[in-house]
Amino acid sequence: MKKISIFILILLFTIALGACGSASDSETAVSDAEPVAAGNGFMGGGMGGGMRDRHHAAIPEEYAGLSNPIAADEASLERGAAIYATNCATCHGDGGMGDGPAGVGLDPAPAAIAHTSQMLGDDYQFWRISEGGTMDPFNSSMIAWKGVLDEDARWDVINYVQALGSGAVMPGQHVGGAAFDPAVEAANQAEMLAKGVEQGVITEAEAAVFATAHEQVDGQMIQMREDGASGGMDEMMDDILAELVASGDMTQEQADTFISVHDRLGDAGLMQ
Repeated sequence: MKKISIFILILLFTIALGACGSASDSETAVSDAEPVAAGNGFMGGGMGGGMRDRHHAAIPEEYAGLSNPIAADEASLERGAAIYATNCATCHGDGGMGDGPAGVGLDPAPAAIAHTSQMLGDDYQFWRISEGGTMDPFNSSMIAWKGVLDEDARWDVINYVQALGSGAVMPGQHVGGAAFDPAVEAANQAEMLAKGVEQGVITEAEAAVFATAHEQVDGQMIQMREDGASGGMDEMMDDILAELVASGDMTQEQADTFISVHDRLGDAGLMQ
């Protein structure tokens, strides 16, 4: 089955913590702040071949199969929140949606890591944070954090970002930025599909199949990560589609349509 990347501007954690530098000396803790509407998410903005290359990147052997050894308890989340505010929020925003003030104008843009953290294995996320993004195919401004943060600190910030994406914590109030909002994400996806139909890239019937299949795939991907699945989005996607077809929850034709629509939207520059 053809490997694909799914997301959204979202850029998966493939540019993981996208272009964060060390800015913001604000104090951080888990906050009771209200979420605000997010403008980019799993299926949101323009995506070209470069993004697909980043999604297809293989996890190096030294990172493949790693799982987070740090429990996502209150202490870890507090440590992760402080690390995130100091080093990551300036580019990725308080809510991890890629909308921090220092990220404006960066190419590629900072990832919407709060949402993409739900779909990627611990090993992929730890690799991307550790090694940064200056090499091909990522070519982002993100530094290699293994030279700044020790292993425990990197795992703590992964716990925090994943908690942002799941809604277990709310963003701090430091540099600004939206929290992930499923309703806004659904509206973004509907707008993307409508544009695809309007431009003749896909049919209305294909758009309907894609929307239904995406909801199934999204939910399964989140569950796989919570269950400790390793790997990048492509590997998880292959497994999910095969399982959905085998269980009868999706036909092979629907799976093929999902892949085809995804690829055509990406080629047309409509996929976020």
